[in-house]
Amino acid sequence: MLRSQNRFFRYQKRLISSTRAQPVTPSKSRQRRATTFTDAINRGPSFEDFINGKAAGFNIDPLEAARQNAQEAKRLPKWLKVPIPKGTNYHKLKSDVKELKLSTVCEEAKCPNIGECWGGGDKSKATATIMLLGDTCTRGCRFCSVKTNRTPAKPDPHEPENTAEAISRWGLGYVVLTTVDRDDLADGGVGHLAETVRRIKQKTPKTLVETLSGDFRGDLAMVRTMAQSGLDVYAHNLETVEALTPHVRDRRATYQQSLGVLKHAKETVPTLVTKTSLMLGLGETDEQVLATLKDLREVQCDVVTFGQYMRPTKRHMKVVDYIQPEKFEFWKQKALEMGFLYCASGPLVRSSYKAGEAFIENVLRKRSSLSMNKG
Repeated sequence: MLRSQNRFFRYQKRLISSTRAQPVTPSKSRQRRATTFTDAINRGPSFEDFINGKAAGFNIDPLEAARQNAQEAKRLPKWLKVPIPKGTNYHKLKSDVKELKLSTVCEEAKCPNIGECWGGGDKSKATATIMLLGDTCTRGCRFCSVKTNRTPAKPDPHEPENTAEAISRWGLGYVVLTTVDRDDLADGGVGHLAETVRRIKQKTPKTLVETLSGDFRGDLAMVRTMAQSGLDVYAHNLETVEALTPHVRDRRATYQQSLGVLKHAKETVPTLVTKTSLMLGLGETDEQVLATLKDLREVQCDVVTFGQYMRPTKRHMKVVDYIQPEKFEFWKQKALEMGFLYCASGPLVRSSYKAGEAFIENVLRKRSSLSMNKG
């Protein structure tokens, strides 16, 4: 044992001596050449895709690729480009939404019009679509970027009051309330939404309220509760034509069920303006779109909007066609010819696009004025 220790100490001594005899001098660091990849590789599958066998079926989303590639961006249709959101009013609304712990479909669904709707110098002309019942949906439609979960968090009991307070602060003349689908709740969340409408009307009686709600699993009693809540516009989206509905929407959301919602809302309160929205670019035919418009007029739907489907992420449905602006104008004129009260139609138009709301607000106020004069 003693011999081993002595041997170890002698080894340490030689090591220290060797280090002192040969001082270390700094060596010149070699500059490594940056690793670069060709465009073909950048646009192709990742290494993980080759490992898990997905490389053979790899598909590129043209819209997402264009956003990431400056050269590709030049090929995007010019009508799909929007300015970066900015402005004092935009940041004020964004701050209020965060402070009051509210969700907006403008942010959650990545709406391209958020800068236009939230911006501007006059906040009374701003439009924000408040998303109630949380930011997580119980359904999984293939076009939507909103988070999904079978058991979302319980609704915030303070949300109706906070929403009414936010709208009071903003001084909005017209507001849109939408919700995620809450199939986990016994009433589908209709009580929460109806209470929010009532709170808004109490705080700001002159504010016109539109609700963009789900189908409540086809329960017409819930539709009736919503229609009688005091709202001014009852909106529910068909999203697409009947043939594509099973491929686009969650299996629990059917075309005929949605038509039934719009029909029953109108029958419950005939003075309500009913409204729906359709996405184009999913592979629908002109004949299918025309048939959908006829179906909507049969249930006395008043307003329809058309917009271009934009793929949120690679996990969602791909865009089949980028529809020309002229075709959107064609559908607008066709809808008006068929008797719709109003039609907002364009590549970047969404269900709650502010141009439509401005028109509906004007129509509703005229109706109110005529009623007062008759009285």
